[in-house]
Amino acid sequence: MPILTRPETMERITNKALAEAFIAEQIADIRAQVGDKKVLLALSGGVDSSVVAALLIKAIGKQLVCVHVNHGLLRKGEPEQVIRVFKDEMDANLIYVDAVDRFLDKLAGVADPETKRKIIGGEFIEVFAEQARKLDGIEFLAQGTIWPDILESEHGIKAHHNAGGLPEDLDFELVEPVRILFKDEVRVVGEALGLPHGMVYRQPFPGPGLGVRCLGAITRDRLEAVRESDAILREEFAKAGLEGKVWQYFTAIPDFKSVGIKDGKRCDEWPCILRAVNTRDAMSATVENVPFELLSHITERITNEVKGVNRVLFDLTPKPTGTIEWE
Repeated sequence: MPILTRPETMERITNKALAEAFIAEQIADIRAQVGDKKVLLALSGGVDSSVVAALLIKAIGKQLVCVHVNHGLLRKGEPEQVIRVFKDEMDANLIYVDAVDRFLDKLAGVADPETKRKIIGGEFIEVFAEQARKLDGIEFLAQGTIWPDILESEHGIKAHHNAGGLPEDLDFELVEPVRILFKDEVRVVGEALGLPHGMVYRQPFPGPGLGVRCLGAITRDRLEAVRESDAILREEFAKAGLEGKVWQYFTAIPDFKSVGIKDGKRCDEWPCILRAVNTRDAMSATVENVPFELLSHITERITNEVKGVNRVLFDLTPKPTGTIEWE
């Protein structure tokens, strides 16, 4: 396997021509490494795994087996998009696993954020490993590792988030075709591969998904309120021309209620928190100056369309002192 180094002389991939040259080079490398063997990939629908999937499909076709695990914590429409793009349009060898009940049952009553993250991460590995054991002839594991992952793990900033975690009996050789790219380069390659713009420029999304935006112990009704309010926020930001201009925006719903009035009657329902921030490196972040008229319109839609929500709040806290996510 090629050494994990980024040549100092390597030109930044900033246009389609450079991306196509990179794709051609990686296709040759992948075919040389894999031969006629099968490759397994956990396809989340995120930018990195989607670009790796599209690249491998171009290189080895049905030798790639993609596993998409729906844990119930994805944003509205995301599982459907993965199936449409990869199975229907790219004719990928895609296994879809509906594990919603399994994940939410494990998370029931768990309020501590770190415990939730560990349960979600651990359960994902379990589900993925179960699928891997059902398959014959798998010798390689593809991963969406990118250059910042390698740098941060080498410098001790964080554990390599893609490096393993699978049980010892699943001893695969790694295939990491975008390992020497920065995130912006991965996006350029994704567009050159024909992936939808919305998938390539998908805003950052935490590994535990909406599980860390349904604050406190996750309940199905509050999780659905997070999903629906998030969809409204994204739709209205897109209409207002803010999509792609604001680094990250989302909703969060805490585990407490406040008094409100609906249909002339008292109601005890949740508040919905809006968050919109800009950053270069995620180490610090500033709050987007969202027009008041837009906030008012989003508030009206959420309080009228999302079941269980009677208030909308806008988080004005930069990082520091706040983190970008609430949990």
